[in-house]
Amino acid sequence: MKWFILFFSIFSMMNAQAQIPAGVYHAQDSLSGLTHELKIDNTYFIHTIYAKSPAGFVKTIGGFYSLENNVLTVKLEFNSDYEEDTTTSVELPVEIVKEGLVLVGDTNLNFKKDPSFEQQLDGKWLFATRGPDEGQERRGESNSRKTMKFLSDGHFQWIAYDTETYKFSGTGGGTYTSRDGVYTENIEFFSRDNARVGAKLNFTYEIKGDDWHHKGKNSKGGPMYEIWAVRK
Repeated sequence: MKWFILFFSIFSMMNAQAQIPAGVYHAQDSLSGLTHELKIDNTYFIHTIYAKSPAGFVKTIGGFYSLENNVLTVKLEFNSDYEEDTTTSVELPVEIVKEGLVLVGDTNLNFKKDPSFEQQLDGKWLFATRGPDEGQERRGESNSRKTMKFLSDGHFQWIAYDTETYKFSGTGGGTYTSRDGVYTENIEFFSRDNARVGAKLNFTYEIKGDDWHHKGKNSKGGPMYEIWAVRK
């Protein structure tokens, strides 16, 4: 019986599905020159494509994923090209390698994992309401209209979308820091206005329970107070 248990344990370990390490990955398409960026945690996957010079947004998709037999299956919550391709799920053959991963296809994309850079605001956040918090109604997870921020390893991305209609309203992202109550964004792509790329934005923040209180100035220079809630 002991030998059977030992054999079964070894067999199970050999056949266990490898997990994709959470973090941010980048690849450069040698043919188009476009930058591909992946943001991955234990359940969620985002793939964004953009040009650095001149700045230009191309595409973003994202949603909850599963991994089986080296195939990444993503049930999309958003797809910036939905009106053209009506795609709501994708299957992506992947190969996990020492320093990153490979998306296997007509043109293999070799993604290198960015160094780990943990910060207080890392995680997924959903826009809840305008501040201050005075007991007003919140948008909530059940609302199909969502604005999400995904922050990991010094990179951020916000996406505005609707999970029922697949209406895509916009996205932007780049690098960020959050320390001593100051949150700073450096924009590297912006679907609504390429002229915003290169901008540096400073805000103040405070964590209250599962809420992120975000204060600063909006694009028109007016005061802004947003409350974001942890997406679990």
